[in-house]
Amino acid sequence: QVRLVESGGGLVQAGGSLRLSCTAYGRNFSSNTMGWFRQPPGSGRVFVAAIRRRNVNAYYEDSVKDRFSVSRDAAKNTVYLHLNNLRPEDSAVYYCNGTVETAMRASDDEYDYWGRGTQVVVST
Repeated sequence: QVRLVESGGGLVQAGGSLRLSCTAYGRNFSSNTMGWFRQPPGSGRVFVAAIRRRNVNAYYEDSVKDRFSVSRDAAKNTVYLHLNNLRPEDSAVYYCNGTVETAMRASDDEYDYWGRGTQVVVST
C-alpha cells in the first residue's frame, strides 16, 4: 500500500518560515513527479509546486515562486517544500502528492497518490 505522509506544518508569524516534508512508503518515487497542493479554509485545493525526477526541474504557482522552493531527497524517498516569507493568505492545509508520470504535472487530477495533509497557519 502506498502512503504519503506529510509533516512540518504549524503556527508561524507572518514573515516566518517552515519546511514541510513528505515521505513516501510502499513505492519509490525517485523517478516520478511529486507535487504540493494547498487548500485554504473554505476554498478548493490549488496547485503550489511540483518537482520532476532527480530535481530535473521545478514549477511553481505564481504567488509563491519567489518565496517557496521544492526539493527532494531520493535516498529518503522524501520531498520538501520550503516556505519562506509567509503571509496570512498562505494559511491552508498542504497536501503532498505523487504521480506515476515523469512529466511536470500541475493539475490535481493528474496525481495518483495523496497524503492526508499538514496544517499551516500564518498569524499577523
